[in-house]
Amino acid sequence: MQAVREYLVEEPGPDVWTQVFTGQQRLAGARASEAGASRDLYLEIGCGRGDFLLQLASQHPENDYIGIEGQASVVLRAMEKAAAAGDGAALGEDAGEEDATSGEEATAAEDAGAGGLPNLRFVCAFVNSMEDLFAPGSLSGIYLNFSDPWPKSRHAKRRLTYRGRLRDYARTLKPGGFIAVKTDNDALFDFTLEEIEACGWTPEEMSRDLHESDLPARLVTTEYEKKFRAAGKNINYVKVVL
Repeated sequence: MQAVREYLVEEPGPDVWTQVFTGQQRLAGARASEAGASRDLYLEIGCGRGDFLLQLASQHPENDYIGIEGQASVVLRAMEKAAAAGDGAALGEDAGEEDATSGEEATAAEDAGAGGLPNLRFVCAFVNSMEDLFAPGSLSGIYLNFSDPWPKSRHAKRRLTYRGRLRDYARTLKPGGFIAVKTDNDALFDFTLEEIEACGWTPEEMSRDLHESDLPARLVTTEYEKKFRAAGKNINYVKVVL
């Protein structure tokens, strides 16, 4: 853990993120600053071993990314992969041929050097209230990938796409920010669409078979997603922009 501790935010809170990412190596940050643009901050809740965020952080060094995961052993593996990303090992070890990074993306990962991915950090926690972690309007997007479906009806409020949680996420989003959901569980997806409607929102993008669509979300995959696809399972996807 000590060797990769730089990737762990041990005391997360609404006011820490600028400090967490300030002063870190940023491959495209100088150009963004010259243009007067601020860096966008994205969150994945339930990031697992980090495959999804590793790809995004490598492909988009102009943005910052946070992964939250409740299991310490899983977070450790994600941080190890981030630290190894400088030599491309973390990005290539689980990827299939169609998910491999392009030459340009691989160069960006290599340029990160021994420090891995400076625009990626992790939190070991379970999310109870977003206001404990992020200020209103501080996030540009939230990813919910293959969340626990909590199949029993009495556990509906524990699902990460329950309407109360969706509204909680929304408070932390900038205008034009998004919530994007992927799941292999058809029942959870039906529930998610109902909860989105209950919030008064209309999906911007939606597919019950993402990888048979032309939606950009099919291009960056999670570890689970690769396995489900290999087994012939459809991937459900929905994105709302607020």
